Amino acid sequence: MLHLPKKSLINSMEKKEPMRRCLGCGESFPKKQLVRIVLTPEGEVKMDLSGRLNGRGAYICRNTECLDNAIKRKLVNKALKAPVSDELAAELKKELM
Repeated sequence: MLHLPKKSLINSMEKKEPMRRCLGCGESFPKKQLVRIVLTPEGEVKMDLSGRLNGRGAYICRNTECLDNAIKRKLVNKALKAPVSDELAAELKKELM
């Protein structure tokens, strides 16, 4: 008699890619397709292209319109729980391009 692994074991062996939601458009994407904006423990807001910096993070599409929308609606401030100045917003937009 042939014994096959249980269905739950087969499904658990598949590696699932983490999904994250873009602040600007609200769409869910695989984590690797988004850019992370992070509030470091030192209080700096930075663009984290590697996704490995310590701190509180929020994700955004690689689209300047999404970043503009998130900043205009103060969604970045809310997600990071820190104010984002106009100069910093311009710097983030420059890094995204």
